[in-house]
Amino acid sequence: MELNRYLDLSPEVTEALENGRPVVALESTIISHGMPYPQNVETALHVEEIIRENGAVPATCCVIGGRLKAGCTAEQIEYLGRTGAGVAKASRRDLATLVARGLDGATTVTTTMIIAHMAGIRVFATGGIGGVHRGAETTMDISADLEELAQTPVMVVCAGAKSILDLGLTLEYLETRGVPVLGYGTEELPAFYTRRSGFKVDYRVDSPEELARIFRTSAELGFRGGILVTNPIPEEYSMDPDVINKAIDDAVAEADALGIRGKATTPFLLAKIKDLTGGDSLDSNIRLVYNNAALAAKTAVCLANG
Repeated sequence: MELNRYLDLSPEVTEALENGRPVVALESTIISHGMPYPQNVETALHVEEIIRENGAVPATCCVIGGRLKAGCTAEQIEYLGRTGAGVAKASRRDLATLVARGLDGATTVTTTMIIAHMAGIRVFATGGIGGVHRGAETTMDISADLEELAQTPVMVVCAGAKSILDLGLTLEYLETRGVPVLGYGTEELPAFYTRRSGFKVDYRVDSPEELARIFRTSAELGFRGGILVTNPIPEEYSMDPDVINKAIDDAVAEADALGIRGKATTPFLLAKIKDLTGGDSLDSNIRLVYNNAALAAKTAVCLANG
């Protein structure tokens, strides 16, 4: 496989891909912009441990010194976590400029999918994807994650779209762009902090083996887009819908009052919701990421085993 000249693979990821071993991509915006230090670094390193425990190799993605990375060192993860929002939040529109200027960037769902596909990594675990923001009918605030899912053949395992979004419109957008939304063990779209949203997924799937089979079949049919797997947060960590929804409503109202827009919106809302819930939302966020990492690793193993 001829790699993009701007892409670096860690030795562990290189060895795994060359030998057909399972690899799971991980984003880095969750480290720099999604959680406070030092929980962000602790969480990122533990997610990598979970992936290894389930038989796969982790590939945390980022941009360091203008180089696209698939597989970070512990020191690089520490740097991303400690620097936090001082690292650029890199979406598709940012990659060429960051690379050309030799800068650093934390990868979103979008850019992690791009790097994973460049590297030949087929499965990616994250917390929640971006989507259609509330009020998008006037602001046109729609995450690039949805477009990337429509054009890049990577399976994304998440706990649904972040519940700060308009979940109904997010599903409509994904349907329009031909992205299958699979519910792992559920027929209902998970809502990130909670297990239920009131919206139906396209299909329920009950095993990593079937997830792998669907992804393999999609590739064999020649479909170019990705597949979204929505994996509900474990019941014991699911938040009370009334509590979390009030916190979200209050956070969205404050963001509107402050005029916060674009890529600053999600980090602001997640931090505000953490404060409003006394840290409970952060605990739930961490647990759902662990849950997604385990499922992604199991699915990558099934894919590698053919």
